[in-house]
Amino acid sequence: MSAITLGAVRPRLRPRRISPARWGLYAFILITALYFLLPLYVMIVTSLKPMAEIRQGHLLALPASPSLAAWVKAWTSACTGLTCEGIRVGFFNSLRILLPSVVISIVVGSLTGYALSLWRVRGANILFGAMMIVAFIPYQVFIYPLVRVFSFTGLGQSLATIVTIHTIFGLPTMTLLFRNYFASLPVELFKAARIDGAGFYQIYARIMMPMATPMIVVAVILQTTGIWNDFILGLVFAGRDNLPMTVQLNNIVNSTQGERAYNVDMAATLLTALLPLVIYFGSGRWFVRGIAAGAVKG
Repeated sequence: MSAITLGAVRPRLRPRRISPARWGLYAFILITALYFLLPLYVMIVTSLKPMAEIRQGHLLALPASPSLAAWVKAWTSACTGLTCEGIRVGFFNSLRILLPSVVISIVVGSLTGYALSLWRVRGANILFGAMMIVAFIPYQVFIYPLVRVFSFTGLGQSLATIVTIHTIFGLPTMTLLFRNYFASLPVELFKAARIDGAGFYQIYARIMMPMATPMIVVAVILQTTGIWNDFILGLVFAGRDNLPMTVQLNNIVNSTQGERAYNVDMAATLLTALLPLVIYFGSGRWFVRGIAAGAVKG
């Protein structure tokens, strides 16, 4: 068959026109993106401007002579009350709080979710329901009772106290995530491992957790964001020597004397938000896979 005949048989495609509904969707996405990106843009350009340029009032203008001096001052020498050691002290305090809190809550939450989804535990449904109810109670309700409990036990305000607090408050969500994920896996995997003689912890460590990598990433993102952005719990339970980065940021912004250094405040704010942003952008693909694999199934 000749090329002319093929051209005559092939249907002619009409150019696809964009419907008004799709134009509306594009407009909504654009407005939403501007709503969230415009404040970030203002913070970045303000942090790169000297104070003389900020006083001119051109909020959206790019810096005429960009400089990282405000970033260096925010990190090394910004004052938080009577001390002027910058926000780096709070950064390392937040890391000391974050790492054990995330690891312990994920290990315990995944183990609990595994037990509730694949093992016949007496009262499992009641326990799971109680944990879910507690997860939706504002944690401010528990602050005073927890202060009294930790004061009675002698821990008071310390690193161990704030790690324990974040672990406890993260367990309901971690248990829900891993329970739903393990329940979505083929039960034949579990039964085959049981027939081969694998025990509780062997199935958990060698079969379930290696398959739960996307869910672990989701758990890390959720716990990191919640713990890193926490203010009130760190202020109440961490103690003066372990104040997290958010508390240090508040002290930098509110302890300024004389002229307020907006560029330093913006740089300190961006430094505080840097770690969650890096985690989000670096593991976004895994986050979507984890959500699709069972994080919202139940």
